Amino acid sequence: MTSKIKVDNINKVSDDSNIIKKCGTTTTIGSGASNPIVVDGSAITLGRCGGTVALASGATQTGFGRTGTVDWQTGSIKTATFTAANGEGYFANTSGSAFNMNLPAGVAGAIVSVADYAESFDSNALTIVPNGSDKIGSQNENANLTTKGQSVTLVFVDSTQGWINTMDSTSNVRGSSFIVATGGTITTSGNDKIHTFTGPGTFQITDLSPAPANNALAYMVVAGGGAGGDGGTGEAGGGAGAGGFREGRNNPITPYTASPLAAACSGLTATVASFPITVGGGGTPSASGPSGGNGLSGKGSNSIFSSITSAGGGAGISGGATAARCTCVQNGGSGGGGNGRAHPSGNTGNTPPVTPAQGFNGGNGQPSPTFSGGGGGGATAVGGNSTGPGAGPGGAGATTSINGTPTARAGGGGGGNQNGPAPEGGSGGSGGGGCGGKQEPNSNVAATINTGGGGGGNSNGNAGTCVGCGGAGGSGIVIIRYKFQ
Repeated sequence: MTSKIKVDNINKVSDDSNIIKKCGTTTTIGSGASNPIVVDGSAITLGRCGGTVALASGATQTGFGRTGTVDWQTGSIKTATFTAANGEGYFANTSGSAFNMNLPAGVAGAIVSVADYAESFDSNALTIVPNGSDKIGSQNENANLTTKGQSVTLVFVDSTQGWINTMDSTSNVRGSSFIVATGGTITTSGNDKIHTFTGPGTFQITDLSPAPANNALAYMVVAGGGAGGDGGTGEAGGGAGAGGFREGRNNPITPYTASPLAAACSGLTATVASFPITVGGGGTPSASGPSGGNGLSGKGSNSIFSSITSAGGGAGISGGATAARCTCVQNGGSGGGGNGRAHPSGNTGNTPPVTPAQGFNGGNGQPSPTFSGGGGGGATAVGGNSTGPGAGPGGAGATTSINGTPTARAGGGGGGNQNGPAPEGGSGGSGGGGCGGKQEPNSNVAATINTGGGGGGNSNGNAGTCVGCGGAGGSGIVIIRYKFQ
């Protein structure tokens, strides 16, 4: 038989105070102010109100709350200005508007964290405001969080440095069923995102879809158009060629009405990488010089995205009787038109050659008696020939809805008209091509920016002035489209 000792209470001999006391379901160990352990059902309480629980030297603890971390407040997503508390972390949703997080009074060891709940810090910043004269990183100034997906942890160290950021994450780890990317001006159309670059930038892909079919990129890359040929002292210049136009897509992943240059399955496959974007500038026209002098207009510059390069448009051939007076070799994405004098033949488009063609040839000019220029080539048509009564029109550009709206780009510039009975120069091709200059007085014949249109050729020029300058070429554009939902 097992021996037992049955007692409810054990008391000290010296003062009869309780060492162990049993009262109902509660057992108390210790007495007076020390009263360190209370066992009540399933709860064990260490210490008492106003008391201290300490670990012995060299001892360790587990399960007693945070040690240099915060308790994340998942049940209270912040959408307006609030005051943080020591030991807490917050999810801030600034998608509706920017607001502040006010820090608590700084006490050494205090810790606060905050994270971007809706990936909206880049559009609406979260401002962190120190308490009173407290500092953030040695400065008594506000701190702004402006990076998408950012999270930070601040620890108050001392009055010299104040709150110091000990953790800063901008990795923005998010699950996704589709491509995730940044760069350019971002818009949406249906289930697709559209990134538009009108100048240099970087298209960065950070996540891919687990479904390979959804990793298709549609693109449109348009180079800068050439500048129109300037007018000589008695003849007109040719219209400039449009910048090369290249487009690809993968139906039905990115369904939109594309140009005739985009085959059904001609898009690129996305990879996690950063892609530098080059947007070609338009060609610069040359001031008209004396007959037989230097009057060379400039070609457009290339535009580049990934493996796709579109060639700058060729400049229109300037008027003049000698080779030194003209830009005779102006092949490019589309070719420049011929002049109305010694070099009436238009130049070649789709140079270097790609399939489908990125542009077409320039039209021919008409020497005596009209001295009118040919039109520059466009993305889908050759530049028009001068017919004698009038200058040649620019070749038509290409129309696509890759940006969500049917838009024409890469039209050729119209040729300049010198002595023909028609009072105007050749019309610009649809897609930003500049009109050709008419008989004096001359007109402004620049192409439209960010279309890759060719500048119009101009008519009679005066030596040493820009009265007979051709029109400037239109700058290019790069657009990338993909499925995001």
